[in-house]
Amino acid sequence: MSKPEFVYVTYIETTPEKLWDALTRSEFTRQYWFDTEVRSDWKMGSPFALVMGGKTTDTGEILEADRPRRLAYTFRHELNEEMRKEGATKVTFTLKPYDNLVKLTVTHEGFAVGSKLLDGISKGWPAILSGLKSLLETGKVFAIPPVALGIEGFE
Repeated sequence: MSKPEFVYVTYIETTPEKLWDALTRSEFTRQYWFDTEVRSDWKMGSPFALVMGGKTTDTGEILEADRPRRLAYTFRHELNEEMRKEGATKVTFTLKPYDNLVKLTVTHEGFAVGSKLLDGISKGWPAILSGLKSLLETGKVFAIPPVALGIEGFE
């Protein structure tokens, strides 16, 4: 039996390079990812962390970094004890250019059946990626407070 996964596909009017930077540079992520910083040097085997308000929310290791085509890392939630016990999952971003658009596919996989983390990321990723798209296409981001999404640990 395969493990549950989350897949999100969107088309963004931008370049692969700008999208890559928006995914890997904190000056961008803070704007669309609930004021979250991404911390890594983006080299294979390097550590990865998401830091919000001085708290490390998620950690992992870079599995692949092929700028500006593909990025993958392990993902382990750190704040909620129940989710932390679920162990690491895997996030993969695939960027494919089409003229003035980039098709972004985000796959988050490796969840246990009945995963509480899968429920949380299924609410969070659409809001995060909608904000990313808005930022790159209009220069503005709408604010969806995490609590409105029912994401635990952010109330």
